[in-house]
Amino acid sequence: MAILNILHYPDERLHTVAQPVTDFGPDLQKLIDDMAETMYAAPGVGLAATQVDAHIQLFVADVSEEQNTLMVFINPRITKLDGDCELEEGCLSVPGIYDKVQSRAKSVTVEAMDRHGKPFTLDADGLLSLCIQHELDHLKGKVFVEYLSRLKQDRIMTKLKKNRRKSM
Repeated sequence: MAILNILHYPDERLHTVAQPVTDFGPDLQKLIDDMAETMYAAPGVGLAATQVDAHIQLFVADVSEEQNTLMVFINPRITKLDGDCELEEGCLSVPGIYDKVQSRAKSVTVEAMDRHGKPFTLDADGLLSLCIQHELDHLKGKVFVEYLSRLKQDRIMTKLKKNRRKSM
């Protein structure tokens, strides 16, 4: 397994729309394992393939306290949204930035495939619901800060540029 490079906002590759997965062979299995290792090392609770410059409909998630309940979502789609969510979210592609996104549902039903191509349906709420919606946005080429006001986006860009200068 390997730690993958995570793309950072405003990298244009984060806006690439992911394509459906059709091959469940060894390359996909390695990518899933590498994404899981990368997510845990970051540390994060979710990671979309788009964030590691692999533009396929795949994301991994683990919202457990122990970080021992890896979930794999391939070709996911939300079939039901319910309620409103007020949780703050962050993103491995936008390090150090946290904010609430107003258009998140409290609970979702998602249909997807596991790492072997077996279909499943999952009802999720709370942090897992938020994570699923956030990672699905990545697969559609959208980053959570793009839901925020123009003023907040400008402040985030200024902060990210300042942080990059400090790290050089």
